[in-house]
Amino acid sequence: MSGSGSAATPRVVVGVSGSVGSLTALRRAADEARLRGAELWPVLAWQPPGGDPAARRGPGVSLMHGEWQRLARERLVAVLSDVFGETGPGMWMYALVAHGTPGQALVEIADREDDIMVVGAGRRSLWHRACCRSVTRFCLAHAACPVLAVPPSPLETELAAVHRRNSWRLRLDTRHLAQETVRPEGA
Repeated sequence: MSGSGSAATPRVVVGVSGSVGSLTALRRAADEARLRGAELWPVLAWQPPGGDPAARRGPGVSLMHGEWQRLARERLVAVLSDVFGETGPGMWMYALVAHGTPGQALVEIADREDDIMVVGAGRRSLWHRACCRSVTRFCLAHAACPVLAVPPSPLETELAAVHRRNSWRLRLDTRHLAQETVRPEGA
């Protein structure tokens, strides 16, 4: 895609994966697209399990390639349905499934200066920063357009806390859940 046309409709390109952070980014991207009168371009990038080099070694790669792409398309449709329901986002939307790493796919698709790219900026531990690539950092460093990094929703933070508590088998503190005691009249 070449971004040289000046009469092109503005686009809001958003990376989606189905994670809570990407759902938050998708909702924010839809709001930005409505605000700017732009088209919404949700993108789900996929790679074969183990990456492309691992997939090239195995037999029947072309058959599996089609299956992986079908699964990615189904996942994207499910995510869009979860966020927008049956009615859709209420604007022009071009959903894409891209083969490749998420950061590279987003940068290649959002190639116009008037595009806006929206990505989730999940809270990342030191371990994740050391061992895993950050899509957000890649997009901020390589994008030709402005990048909006959406912070995690409060729900994502609460879910992470619950997951940690369950992993460590800690008791649930229910004191904050207790309602005020209602006293009968005349007591």
